[in-house]
Amino acid sequence: MNEPNPQRKTVRRRIKKMLPVISTVSPVGIWLLVLIAIPLIYVLVLSFLSRSKDGNVEFAFTLTNYTKLLNPDYIQIYLTSILIAFFSTVICILLSFPFAYHMANGSQRKKTIMMLLVIIPFWTNSLIRLYGWKTLLGNEGVLNKFLLWTGLINEPLQIMFTVPSIILGMVYTLLPFMILPVYATIEKLDRTLLEAACDLGAKRVKAFLQVTLPLTAPGIFAGSIMVFIPSLGYFFVSDLMGGGNTMLIGNLIKNQFYTAQNWPLGASLSIVLIILTLVFVRIYTLIGGDLDDLGVA
Repeated sequence: MNEPNPQRKTVRRRIKKMLPVISTVSPVGIWLLVLIAIPLIYVLVLSFLSRSKDGNVEFAFTLTNYTKLLNPDYIQIYLTSILIAFFSTVICILLSFPFAYHMANGSQRKKTIMMLLVIIPFWTNSLIRLYGWKTLLGNEGVLNKFLLWTGLINEPLQIMFTVPSIILGMVYTLLPFMILPVYATIEKLDRTLLEAACDLGAKRVKAFLQVTLPLTAPGIFAGSIMVFIPSLGYFFVSDLMGGGNTMLIGNLIKNQFYTAQNWPLGASLSIVLIILTLVFVRIYTLIGGDLDDLGVA
């Protein structure tokens, strides 16, 4: 009888060693392939296809969808979206930093309570919470009724269905995503550096600007990515808080898929938004940020 091939024995041993790893990684790999990779490839391919006169997708390669993105009307929507996302991000930074700073420097009980305040909003659907703002700020809402009752105003204020109300909705919805990465960087901060700055004569404001702020910059930038990018695509906030009067990139994508039935153009807009996200993430890694803070590593 012939002896077993030594090479086959080696291959079998290697397969036996790899089986535990394969059994652990393969479900994750299948999950990523089915729910992330394949849909992204589908959207990418779709963005280069054509739309027929009857609204169907034709398998004819074209770059027309990307050239249409330079339409002046679309550019106006881009600018509006960027401005709203910018102000939403800045307000989130201004609100989240003091909160995260006190949470990181507080007692364990204080940290627990403040963390609960950040996490509890996730227990309720954001749409329901936004409807709460409509009840408070609408023309027949609690705030307007109170102001009319006190005599401070003679007619209801138009608070809802404006750009400021959209920014309010964005800040309210996305603020936790700014607080968490900022808190993570502040908690990791080396306190001895602050003590050294004080020993060298730096006052609190100077120590904050020259030590604390630069060291927490990666967390601020990580939070900015997690607020700025969704602000471009959260069409439901614009629909509810803006009454459909203000069009954002997310609304434009939604309308192309559901109203205009122009899936290739909607796919090209989605790809541009994905590329913009990747650019921001790359910038974040170049300044020394940790991808774990973004939840992508």
